Amino acid sequence: MATASFSLEPSPIYVSDELLSDLQNRLKYTRWPLGTGNDDWFYGVNRSYLEELVDYWMNQFDWRKSESAINAYEHYKVNVDGVPVHFMRKPGTGPNPIPLILSHGWPWTFWHWAKVIDPLANPGAFRGNPAEAFDVIVPSLPGYGFSSPLSHRPDMNFWKIADLWHTLMTDILGYDKYAAGGCDVGALVTGQLGHKYSDKLYAIHIGSALKLNFFNGDDAWNFARGRVLPNNISQKMKEKILEIDRRFASHLAVHVIDPSTLAYGLSDSPVGMLAWILERWIKWSDNNGNVENVFSKDDILTHATIFWINNTIETSIRVYANNNRYPWTPTHNRWPVIEAPTGITFVSYENPPGITTENRVQNFLDSDRAPWYNHVNIAVHEHGGHFIPWEIPDKWVEDLRRTFRGRR
Repeated sequence: MATASFSLEPSPIYVSDELLSDLQNRLKYTRWPLGTGNDDWFYGVNRSYLEELVDYWMNQFDWRKSESAINAYEHYKVNVDGVPVHFMRKPGTGPNPIPLILSHGWPWTFWHWAKVIDPLANPGAFRGNPAEAFDVIVPSLPGYGFSSPLSHRPDMNFWKIADLWHTLMTDILGYDKYAAGGCDVGALVTGQLGHKYSDKLYAIHIGSALKLNFFNGDDAWNFARGRVLPNNISQKMKEKILEIDRRFASHLAVHVIDPSTLAYGLSDSPVGMLAWILERWIKWSDNNGNVENVFSKDDILTHATIFWINNTIETSIRVYANNNRYPWTPTHNRWPVIEAPTGITFVSYENPPGITTENRVQNFLDSDRAPWYNHVNIAVHEHGGHFIPWEIPDKWVEDLRRTFRGRR
């Protein structure tokens, strides 16, 4: 049998009025920096937009409405090897759904999967084939959102999360075999599942294809890895390289080097926390200059509130430092390193400099990353940014379904 009986008791999400009231007070009494001379966003998040967003958070945003939408799905809280794990579930509707665990990234929450859950679980209701249904399991990564507090495992990183996920799916939920998908940090978690536990996986589908040793080394905090710009490139190419480097540089450096120092400010100020994660939503999404083309104010604040009310900003960003502090080591020396059949979705917004959408797949196949994966399905899309299942959910669903065809 592909699926197991589900005997856990659901535990709907509920945030106390006291926590919401405390949030309101902290927003109300924010001490703002001057923010002058930053109308062009050169120095980071612009004060006027952030004030607009915070005013909406205080006076118009309705957490209970978001909470109700979230609770349309089943929610569970379990202990996995001493780690509190929250997960959302949508049972599959079809002749033989197989279990699928989806791993999010940072600054994502489990709710970033909201747009793909129903089509994956019930394809027949979305002009799909019922035989391609999944039992969808969407956990919050340990130390993120409702998978908290992470008080006894300050060493959590992506490959340790993969071990927890395997225990969750096989020992706790009782599945003999399962499927996995992920983006961002979640793609590394999923890749590690495909490396260490390939015999228990139907296949995996990811939104990027990094080497699993991406965070190993003395300079893992340096996104450019000390690369020197060549002299013989065009100004346009130089600007593109620098734009991509700047997109990720502070994010990677601070999270790897001193996440807890940053966390003192972000854990005390919801506005500070919002600004830090908003910067990523703005720069990483394919939004044509307006983040609200991808995330509405309600979307932004739903995700931000999930981070805030659980006080998980520190433990979520520390995963980066732990990816480096506790380096990935292989479980086996076979090639490909990730033996599970792998589907990959690329988006043009994250094309390497000088690479077009048309030659993105070939660029990957020619790279030193391709041999790491048992890739069976690679797609690239003209639109969509870093938050693929949120930005282009229909494309993500199509790509993932294609990966699993003939592998159930």
